[in-house]
Amino acid sequence: MATKIMSAKTIEGILQKTKIASRIVAVLPETKKNSILRTIAGELIKNTGLIIKHNKLDLTCAKANHLTPAMIDRLMLNAERIKSIAESINDIISLPDPVGTVTEHWRRPNGITISRVHIPLGVICMIYESRPNVTIDAAALCLKSGNAVLLRGGSEAFNSNLILSKIVGSALERCGIPKAAVTYIPSTGREVIYRLLKMNKYIDVVIPRGSKAMVESIISSSTIPVLAHGSGNCHVYIDSSADIPMALKIAYNAKVQRPGVCNAAEKLLVHKRIAGKFLPLIAEQYKTAGVKLRGCRDTARIIKLDQPATEQDWPEEYLGLTIAIKVVPDIDSAIEHINKYSSAHTECIVTKNRKAAEKFLARVDSSCVLHNASTRLHDGGVFGLGAEVGISTQKLHARGTMGIKELTSLKYVVKGNGQIRE
Repeated sequence: MATKIMSAKTIEGILQKTKIASRIVAVLPETKKNSILRTIAGELIKNTGLIIKHNKLDLTCAKANHLTPAMIDRLMLNAERIKSIAESINDIISLPDPVGTVTEHWRRPNGITISRVHIPLGVICMIYESRPNVTIDAAALCLKSGNAVLLRGGSEAFNSNLILSKIVGSALERCGIPKAAVTYIPSTGREVIYRLLKMNKYIDVVIPRGSKAMVESIISSSTIPVLAHGSGNCHVYIDSSADIPMALKIAYNAKVQRPGVCNAAEKLLVHKRIAGKFLPLIAEQYKTAGVKLRGCRDTARIIKLDQPATEQDWPEEYLGLTIAIKVVPDIDSAIEHINKYSSAHTECIVTKNRKAAEKFLARVDSSCVLHNASTRLHDGGVFGLGAEVGISTQKLHARGTMGIKELTSLKYVVKGNGQIRE
């Protein structure tokens, strides 16, 4: 059962154990880390029925509280999704261990040698909403990169997150590792978050993953460095020289394949020269899928809209079956619109014109830009990173989808034979 209030002393006691565990995990050999991850993956499959049972408690509450279909979809775990989560752990196992990797090495005239070496960040605090798979993704990525992790999920997924974290803790103990290396904070009280954000003695990095309001609140309150998973106001731009069948496939997939996630397209920009041909075709597909259409005046002259788009629509992240459409006079206007309203997450151009593509890829200031490919592809698993702890829309210290390498830092290792500063 959720603990609504935790005292500062209780929180500090938890963090002390996690800090100690982080020093143990930081020096584990790759073979040991992979063994731990294999044990976790096996335990997830073994306990599929138990996980689904606890997840149903959260789904029942979600429906009673009238959460949106997109939120319920994010929350739901079934045998297929649990298997997929376990498989993502196996993908992480197959990745090379970044810890100890030397990025640069050189010798100075005085004989000292200097290396820059990847090291774990330490204790990572993940604060997230809705999606219980994040509990396992974060645990697996942090362990592989030699970090301990504190997990504080949303109240809507409390039962799911708790059972998942218990399964991980049990696997850690079976492998002879303190279960404090993956610690779930069993509290739904928001004051716990703000206490955690002041614990810079124990926590090295905070990674928030949730609504724009939640992320902004954490950034403004934290005394700890924050790697922000930003909101996903993603764009698909259909250029004048786009291949129509390809453009239809990408625009449909980017919006409809899974509309409640951060890399789903929320805006569709269409060059005026192709709009008359393209918009009626994509509007028919969207309508069949139940997508609500909003749009500018030029769009309204070509297709029937559910409602006109207003200024408030352009920066909005819908996280559902709604899209706003704008007809633009040229690629420069498309780029200008994206850079003004985008959340700097993921943007796509569909075009056969190589120069137009290169201009778009160079000038759009987002964490991921794609040419002739759906925004839904911006994902740790798709990129071969095994999974991700989030998609950073910042520029320091990581940007875009964050895997195990992004959960490390660098230190200088200097070796000499008695050199001193003259």
